[in-house]
Amino acid sequence: MRPENGNAPVPGVVQRAARHYTVCGLIGEEAYVETFKELHPVVQALLATGFTWGLTALGAATVFLTRTFNRRLLDTMLGFAGGVMIAASFWSLLAPAIEMSTGHALADWFPAVIGFLLGGVALRGIDMVLPHLHLHASLDQAEGLPTAWRRAVLLVLAITLHNIPEGLAIGVAFGAAGADLPSASLAAATALAIGVGIQNFPEGLAVAMPLRGEGMSRLRSFWYGQLSAVVEPVAGVIGAGAVLLARPLLPYALAFAAGAMIFVVVEEVVPESQSNGNQDIATMGAMIGFAVMMTLDVALG
Repeated sequence: MRPENGNAPVPGVVQRAARHYTVCGLIGEEAYVETFKELHPVVQALLATGFTWGLTALGAATVFLTRTFNRRLLDTMLGFAGGVMIAASFWSLLAPAIEMSTGHALADWFPAVIGFLLGGVALRGIDMVLPHLHLHASLDQAEGLPTAWRRAVLLVLAITLHNIPEGLAIGVAFGAAGADLPSASLAAATALAIGVGIQNFPEGLAVAMPLRGEGMSRLRSFWYGQLSAVVEPVAGVIGAGAVLLARPLLPYALAFAAGAMIFVVVEEVVPESQSNGNQDIATMGAMIGFAVMMTLDVALG
């Protein structure tokens, strides 16, 4: 019954309207999903790596909120990022590579082993050549070829080394899904992109906050922080395009991306997270990161 003032809505009308908007929302979400499925794998990879780049920018945007950060928290987040990368290397890359190699002339393990080692060798080569500076290291500890580049540029290039294999891994995963192989799926590639995006947040923060602490403006600190992930869409498009053009190389490409990611984790992420006396909490962060990525891959993939 409508009240005397005539302004209060009838409960049944409210319920029907709520159901209407809920149904419309679900239909809209399904439409977006179907539209994404119909896109070319290279476009899917570009959008997915654009998402991961955006989360890096979101992490860098914390400089607009504060000038200082808790080192213990940052080490935990770096450990978490390392755990995500380790889990993604196996569940999203190595395991499908081994499965794809089953039943061929070569041993099942051969493409995965060769690709994995080549990925590590390639990142080592880039590490030796590309000038970069690890977090909280002094300028005279810069690695790579000698250069007069500024500290901010060297810090960005250090995180860029992380993002090359991450973008490549996402691109290869979407390319594999686009090749309609039974051991690869769009859901698994999406899970990988979500996992990488989550761990990109602390990477953006890890570049922007130290620069802000050294006196750089908030805007410039943010700019350099998000710039570290600009390579991900490029690597993603290259990875997706390469596996579509050379499908027989797909197991090697997946393992290559895994090897590159493991190199980054062991060479930089883990040592950095444990260099300030926060080994235990950083290790727990890595355990949680691994569990999160494993859950994403198994539940969605």
